[in-house]
Amino acid sequence: RHSAQKSSTSRMSDNPARNNECRPLEMDENLKKKQSIMEGKEEADEKRMGVVLSSNNNKRAKIQDDDSQPQTNNVVSLRNKHSEVGERIAETGFYQSMELTTDTPICTKTSKYQTIEVHQAKHYGKVLMLDGVIQLAERDANAYNEMITHCAMMAHDNPQNVLVIGGGDGYVLSEVLKHSSVKHVDHVDLDGDVVEICRTHFPWRDAWEDPRVKLHIADGAAFVANSKHDFYDVVIQDSSDPYTCCEDGSLVELPSCVLFTQDHFRNVHKTLREKGVFIFQSECFQIPSDLDCIVKWRKQVLDLGFHHARYGSITISSYPTGQVGFLLCEKDRDAGDHTTNNKHTNHPGDLQQQSSSRIDQRFQEIVKKGCSTTYYHPRLQKSCFDLPLWVEKKIYGDETRTTQTETQNN
Repeated sequence: RHSAQKSSTSRMSDNPARNNECRPLEMDENLKKKQSIMEGKEEADEKRMGVVLSSNNNKRAKIQDDDSQPQTNNVVSLRNKHSEVGERIAETGFYQSMELTTDTPICTKTSKYQTIEVHQAKHYGKVLMLDGVIQLAERDANAYNEMITHCAMMAHDNPQNVLVIGGGDGYVLSEVLKHSSVKHVDHVDLDGDVVEICRTHFPWRDAWEDPRVKLHIADGAAFVANSKHDFYDVVIQDSSDPYTCCEDGSLVELPSCVLFTQDHFRNVHKTLREKGVFIFQSECFQIPSDLDCIVKWRKQVLDLGFHHARYGSITISSYPTGQVGFLLCEKDRDAGDHTTNNKHTNHPGDLQQQSSSRIDQRFQEIVKKGCSTTYYHPRLQKSCFDLPLWVEKKIYGDETRTTQTETQNN
């Protein structure tokens, strides 16, 4: 994910230009610092680090401090003298940064696959970074992780066997375990060092100790390809970005791209039981290349036989543009389901005939156990699928739409 899956400048309300009185803007030191960071960012970083801020390769490539030829990418990790970490999306020119308390990480380790760091941010708490790119920040990690978990779990009437692909930080796993119906969880992540570091530094560290959990340090795509057919009720794919987009519009595949192929989606479909639910991180609709891929992925899963594939949106400030989303896919309809047969409904949160009252009941059971969420709540089960009109038109095209009232009446 863009993390998931990025600003430490003064508040806009501090800007005298917002006052009713018309007068020249007299910048204070904070505003001057903001202008220096936001307007002169590329030139300053090029001189300091010898880095060309353009787009061509791995979105997760770390900015190098040596004289070697730098890798260039769509989301470029930046660090500067103000103890910030930032990301620039070359495709749109968007830049976002987060202020750290110090340049020195709480911990750092180079694994077989990537450089893993945990930093302390001024506002966002502990921050997990892989190859210099923010994966998770304590303050708003609840948004993405709770939504991608509970929207899938609540879409199934009785999730017992669950597969979590990726999510080495363990947050999604900890949310899955809040559901009392769960009997077994396979958690598959490629990098065991990420798991071990997160066990030490984040509060949901005990998730792997639950006897219902079996951790597999393995390739997620290969694990799914070799899994039993008709076994899982819910598959949650919490993966990193599958590609990066160059400024010329071409896409460069990243290691996670194997989790976004039609072959992988086909294997997920096979491993799901009847009425199974598949949810996967599906990028940001504010980035043009991401939106194109959302459309492509949705078509692929529908072509493979998933009955529904709906894009849900999440607000999360530590990710680029403050938004990320997921595709929620339903394998089959209940034989007794008499609601609309359209693959596009305005409110697909009632997948598997899960009524609002039943979802409320299940949510209250979680609350009573002392495991309440802090972002997800039952109304989001439907409302997260309400998108801006231009996004709906792009994703769903001319598909027949049904109103909430029509769906309920059916």
